[in-house]
Amino acid sequence: MTDLERGLGRRWFEQVWNEGRREAIAEMLAPDGVIHDGGIDSVGPEGFYPFFDRMHAAFSDLRVRVEDTIADGDKICVRWSCTAEHTGDGLGIAPTGVTIHVTGISILRVADDKLVEGWQNWDMLGMMEQINKGGGKAATYIAAT
Repeated sequence: MTDLERGLGRRWFEQVWNEGRREAIAEMLAPDGVIHDGGIDSVGPEGFYPFFDRMHAAFSDLRVRVEDTIADGDKICVRWSCTAEHTGDGLGIAPTGVTIHVTGISILRVADDKLVEGWQNWDMLGMMEQINKGGGKAATYIAAT
């Protein structure tokens, strides 16, 4: 794996999540790339846009920090943490103003300088618990996904 491919994992989190560049999804995710997240598979940029849109509609000041990256063969493992303020109803939950902190690990498979498959494992339950403490009804989001 080259440094360029390894940097793709960092660029994904920086450009897509921190900069909010929706167009970066199509630049980095292959047209038939699959993101596996919590039992839901998103195929290609078109399949991933709804998740991106919901998260950005629900949270402002969204910041992802890449804690570690490990590369092996055609895969990159990224350990990350995220903070954001729940200021919108993108999850179907009235905004609570709560600042959440979640952690996760993403394993990304790269081919031809594009993400072709990704496996997400992040603390969705922790996010919901933090929103609930702020007065939200987070259980509706879990049932809707």
